[in-house]
Amino acid sequence: MRYYILLITIFFMFSCGNERVLHLPEVNHSEITDIKDVSHAYLFYDETKTDSVELNRKNLISTTNWLINVDKRLTLKQAIPHIKYLQDKKANSSHKNETAKNYFTCNDTSRKDLGFIEFTDVSFKNESLDNYSGVLSSFEDSGNSTAIAFEDDNEITIASALLNSVILETTKDSLSYYLKKCDTINGMILLNFNEALTFQNYIEYKSLISKTVLNHTEISNTEFIFN
Repeated sequence: MRYYILLITIFFMFSCGNERVLHLPEVNHSEITDIKDVSHAYLFYDETKTDSVELNRKNLISTTNWLINVDKRLTLKQAIPHIKYLQDKKANSSHKNETAKNYFTCNDTSRKDLGFIEFTDVSFKNESLDNYSGVLSSFEDSGNSTAIAFEDDNEITIASALLNSVILETTKDSLSYYLKKCDTINGMILLNFNEALTFQNYIEYKSLISKTVLNHTEISNTEFIFN
């Protein structure tokens, strides 16, 4: 796989006339480590224009598994619109493969190799801060449902009637503990992410949640990106 990463750099060096470096988000463990029949898209971060993002999708084949390589320095505000565009492109393709999935590519530091996080069924919704506050309030009052908001200052807010309060300044180290406390029959967890979070932040939180064993609770496939 390290050879494969080198090939990515060489590919962009020769096809674009100059070397393009993409910093993958890092996780300390990934459950998915090998995917066959793939094609790639790349979201680049421009160090000279930090507000810009470049999408390269020239070699995507709709019937394959898609590996979306997103530079970890991009914010969700920059990356999500392009990711939604790719999702729509695949969903609306005239050539479909119902078994083909979508993955984010990561750097698995425990293996020093590539890892992958699936997001095939994830639907990204944009919310204003006012609407997001309403979502938290409604979830707090809805019995066995929980809303988690990930802020851009590393603060995590959990709203859940199961915890009898809104918990402020929860850390990622305590997140799994609270997820398990909210693990009830027919429970639902809704994830909310501040658009100012970097893609590294996003992948780190997603990886942490995926590693938490939940026996009864479902993680909603709808993720809200709030401003």
